[in-house]
Amino acid sequence: MNPNPNLNSENISITVTLENNGYYLCQLSNPLLDPSQNTINCYGQTQEHSIAIALEKLAEQYRQIAEEQQNVDMLTVERSPDGEAISKLYHVILHFECTIDAESKFEAMHNTIMGNTVVENGKITVIEVNKNLPA
Repeated sequence: MNPNPNLNSENISITVTLENNGYYLCQLSNPLLDPSQNTINCYGQTQEHSIAIALEKLAEQYRQIAEEQQNVDMLTVERSPDGEAISKLYHVILHFECTIDAESKFEAMHNTIMGNTVVENGKITVIEVNKNLPA
């Protein structure tokens, strides 16, 4: 028996084509998602770049689904019978992407690290996990 009735045996498909504009278009189709969100189209400089962007977008969709499924109030603190706060384990995912104009790859990385850009503009997902979850 399938533990999640929303999942089926259909596969995610990835198709990459070289477009007339010289860029690669990755089309990722995921029949497991809502039909309005099941196709992701991403352009990249290379086949690998376009695939990486599409996979990041797919991961973003699933991070959001995983967090929403828990339906946990961000400020709730679970307490033991004697009133002590119970510490839990959380998987915290910080995702940040941008394009930056810079003179070198190092400068692009350095300028991103030096500011609070990543923290201020990053998307943070927090998912409570079982302390026995294998790494």
